[in-house]
Parts: sequence; structure tokens; C-alpha cells
Amino acid sequence: MKNPADYLANHVFEARRPRRDLQPVVAYADAVAAITQALADAEKYKYLLMRALRRHADELSGATGPQPVPYATETPVLPMYPARLPLAA
Repeated sequence: MKNPADYLANHVFEARRPRRDLQPVVAYADAVAAITQALADAEKYKYLLMRALRRHADELSGATGPQPVPYATETPVLPMYPARLPLAA
């Protein structure tokens, strides 16, 4: 993971203002490019983190897939409709 200063490291130059020492300066376009790159990296890291959290939660629960629901075989199955309904045309 990059340090925030690493995104601007290549774009910084020093400029002297009147009656002042050298100061680091970044061009607007370079700053926008660095922010765009940082946001893209953050999205990638978010995806990787969420995937790792899901895997960890699956390992903790011990579930490898959906578990079958047990049911009683003695339960009678009743028809949903009465037997003497007219058939649809």
C-alpha cells in the first residue's frame, strides 16, 4: 500500500517565492492525476479487503455451502386445490 506522499513524489518541484525560501509545489494537473490514481488504488484495496473478510467469515462459520434443511418424512402432503375444480380452457 502506498504512502500518500508517494503519489505526488514524481510531480513535486521547488519554486522560490519573492523573499521566501524554496517551497514544494505541485501543478494542478499533476495533483488531479495523483488523486485519481489514489482513488483507483483505494477501490482496488477495498475490493481485496471485502473479499478477504468474506473468506474469513466463511472459515469461521465452517460452512462450505448451503446446508440442506432437514424435514420430516411423516408429514402428509395435501393438495393445494380441491380435486373437483374445472380445468382451465
